Amino acid sequence: MSGPDIFARPGPRWFTIPSGRCFLDDLARGICEALGDRLSTAQILTPTRRGARAMARSFSQQARAGALLLPQIRAIGDLDEGEPPFDLEALALDLPPALSPLRRRFELARLITAEYDGLDGRDISAKLALELADSLAGFFDSLALEEVDATDKLENLVSGLGQDQYALEGWAQHWQVSAKFLNLAVRAWPKRLAELGLMDPSQRQVTLIRRLVDQWTDHPPCTPLILAGTTGSAPSMADLMQIVATAEQGAVVLPGLDLSLAEDVWAQIEESHPQGTMKRTLDRHKVKREQVHIWPASLEADRKGDARRRILNEALRPAEATKDWLAQIAVLKAEEGDTLTEGLKGLSEIHTARDEEAASVIALLMRETLETPDKVAALITPDIALSRRVAARLSRWGLQPDSSAGEPLANSLTGRFLLDVLALLEAPHDPVRLLSLLGHPYCRFSGHAGLFGLEKRILRGATPVSAETITQILATPDRLDRIDQNAIDLWADYLAIMTPVRADSFSDLSRAVSRIVALAESLAADDGQVLWSGAPGLQASEMLAELIRESAGFTLSGTHEVGDILSHLINQGKVRTGGNTHPRLLILGAIEARLVKADRLILAGLEEGVWPQAPALDPFLSRPMRQKLGLPTPERRTGLSAHDFVQAAAAPEVFLITRHRREGEPQVASRWLWRLQTLCDGAGLKIPTDGRYLDWARAMDAGLKIKPPALKPAVRPAPKPPVAVRPMSMPVTQVEVFVRDPYAIYARRILDLRPLERPNEPVEARQRGTAIHKSLERFAEAGVLGDEGVRRLTEMLEEELAATNLSPAQMALQRPLLAGMAREFVAFETERRAAKPRLVIEQQGELKLGTSRGEFSLTAKSDRIEVRDEGVDILDFKTGQPPSAKAVAAGFYPQLTLTAAILRHGGFTGIDHKKPVGDLLYIRVSPDSTIAKNAVLKGENATDLADKALESFRRRLEDYADAGKPYLSWTAPQFLKVRGGDYDQLARLYEWSVLGDDESPEEELSE
Repeated sequence: MSGPDIFARPGPRWFTIPSGRCFLDDLARGICEALGDRLSTAQILTPTRRGARAMARSFSQQARAGALLLPQIRAIGDLDEGEPPFDLEALALDLPPALSPLRRRFELARLITAEYDGLDGRDISAKLALELADSLAGFFDSLALEEVDATDKLENLVSGLGQDQYALEGWAQHWQVSAKFLNLAVRAWPKRLAELGLMDPSQRQVTLIRRLVDQWTDHPPCTPLILAGTTGSAPSMADLMQIVATAEQGAVVLPGLDLSLAEDVWAQIEESHPQGTMKRTLDRHKVKREQVHIWPASLEADRKGDARRRILNEALRPAEATKDWLAQIAVLKAEEGDTLTEGLKGLSEIHTARDEEAASVIALLMRETLETPDKVAALITPDIALSRRVAARLSRWGLQPDSSAGEPLANSLTGRFLLDVLALLEAPHDPVRLLSLLGHPYCRFSGHAGLFGLEKRILRGATPVSAETITQILATPDRLDRIDQNAIDLWADYLAIMTPVRADSFSDLSRAVSRIVALAESLAADDGQVLWSGAPGLQASEMLAELIRESAGFTLSGTHEVGDILSHLINQGKVRTGGNTHPRLLILGAIEARLVKADRLILAGLEEGVWPQAPALDPFLSRPMRQKLGLPTPERRTGLSAHDFVQAAAAPEVFLITRHRREGEPQVASRWLWRLQTLCDGAGLKIPTDGRYLDWARAMDAGLKIKPPALKPAVRPAPKPPVAVRPMSMPVTQVEVFVRDPYAIYARRILDLRPLERPNEPVEARQRGTAIHKSLERFAEAGVLGDEGVRRLTEMLEEELAATNLSPAQMALQRPLLAGMAREFVAFETERRAAKPRLVIEQQGELKLGTSRGEFSLTAKSDRIEVRDEGVDILDFKTGQPPSAKAVAAGFYPQLTLTAAILRHGGFTGIDHKKPVGDLLYIRVSPDSTIAKNAVLKGENATDLADKALESFRRRLEDYADAGKPYLSWTAPQFLKVRGGDYDQLARLYEWSVLGDDESPEEELSE
């Protein structure tokens, strides 16, 4: 195998592999052809470790199943991405070790706490100091990578020397404080590193690269040396590229340098342009583009690839250079083969509605790739959440892609267990977290005999105020018959483990983490060893061990801070298990994808703020400050992202995926996609789209339009229990359910099934309504109005809400609303009591109805009945929205009408049933108003409605006296979305209502 000698021409030797070519395959083929038997003597430098591994695979493929001695392939380390460089052997012997990232974070947090507090005038918490430490680390990284000495510049800025005082005084107060702090920090940080005998990692990387540059300058390598795939964003890396290019057998291979761009346009390229970084590198060494040659293995005819590159480079040309776009479009269309049309072949754009739809489309595209032997699909996106959705969709086919992002530690069993422990340190009585921990497979109490009893009687419903509240409830004698001893023992054992740790002050982070780790092991099975098993356990144990070691002496102010710090670390942790993934399905970030080979590329997350990402907010540096210090602008990062996009989008088969909504928020398409579409519009073309995948994805996620014969979905339940077990009594509040959903009556009254309350039942629901009802009942009995009435009702509302075991935080939310609610209700009461009615509060009424089965008891408990000389009004208080009079007249809300019927037949003791029924009122009580809403339509009267409701109920009773009458589920489905039922899952509602109900009995018509 022989080819052109890449070292034959005199140095410097600069090459480029065009965008869209398989970079690693072309590189490996060109090196093999040029070096032949000398291949093993070569040294190849790649920017990342993943690229180095992929490079080795490309060389292996060149061997075509034969033997091949590989060259040395080393990852030089992408300095701009913080990747560690390769081992530089003797060059680092006299350098101090690098400070670990976690140790650096804590040291910088201490520096912030010591220096920033006095400048800002506020105390900085440990959590805030650690968050700011990340930004300060980024500042020192920028100084190191750009090799900027900011000491004098910051001093001049703060002191006013160098004519910078005017600029500083013109800035906002925050930036002035920040500049003063940075002026102190750039002096304090080197001193602290010297005390530790360590070196800043970024500074150490740059120092090593500089030493390598010096070594190769004095003693140039005699063997082939190739630096490939980097753009030279850092000055030290750019200088290393020059050394390699001028070496006797050296060459630099740039990724995707645009050699066809007009010279006047090239001169206008700015930082945010895809070519911006490489232009700066070439300009640094006075290398003209005509001195950069196409890599020999990439010279073969590639009409389609060249056309795609031309389109992308034209679309992303600098904004100032788009004045002659129409002329350029005409040139492209006039070229042989129509460059525009040819370049769009193999490129597809798919617009999806939301995240789930985008994930389904991408998963289908990746799954389809596997139908072609040896074909590889790669998803490239900076949106980690979307990549995880795609991985979840692929699992439906039993596929697990190779994801460079790994899996979140927080999603593992170990991560979840630790997060539960941290949450329970602050609130050991939190029902949701407690149930999560006690039911966790790693927990020593998992499967405990008392867990169900504790959950059912204590942990469901309103959140207990404290752990002591649970202890008191368990110790209450009248509850011992409902709480088994196993539950008491479980709670006592749990508290015995948790209480000593909660009593700690947690003033030192290292000691606090040690105590929390010991606590987690005490709560876990197998003496805690189960927590540290597997890849997630190994990752968690290494993280916690380093945290304990590096955080010694870091001061905390309380339990909440250690919880915040540890939770942040766990949520940021990644688990990379390796292996057990499909070798032909890749999910990569834009950085990892630079040197990876794939046949089908899917570019997703092409929305502004996602790709390209919005510039990170820097709490220390404003744009003018970065300019004064000579640091790069945020647009440089945008330019690197744009280069990654062009490299990927120039591949032969590319799908561009966008979303109209991301996490529910409207999105705008990426600027690059917008520029490409604008170019196509100018040529009268459109980016091709393939609607098949969108249709398939929607069909997979939708219900079946035509049921296959083998599919037998559940039918609408229609139980027909024996007549003897059917209920012979019912309160009017359940009649509403009887009308809408008879199956719920069957489940509740005949099967005796009761829904369990949710843990942490929100106060805004039944709990709050019950408390307000009790308050209004007490207030009516007190008979106090005016200002005194407002005061008394406010007190009653607060007392009843507090009696529901609301937490202090929940009470703090409710308390400001009570005075307004009391004021509005007292005004309403004053108006109602002007006629001096007799009030009957919360009285029970009963009506015996004769049926074919015997005597049926219909009961009602009215919130209030007002007896006047001319009639009787019935009032029902609501904290939510009352039903409309139209719905009441239709029979769907018979509570008030049936209560009136009971009253008319003498069912309420002490009320003259001969008096006519006046108003049926729903009283809506809210913080800003108390409104009475009549349930009787104009032109109708309450007496007729009561008679009609009673007659309808009699007919219903007779219907259900027939053994053949089923208790159908949801006979009034129009209320399903508004008022879901407690027994819908038991009825398998979704299954029969979506897939059909062909075999169900004929629906019962609503009265």
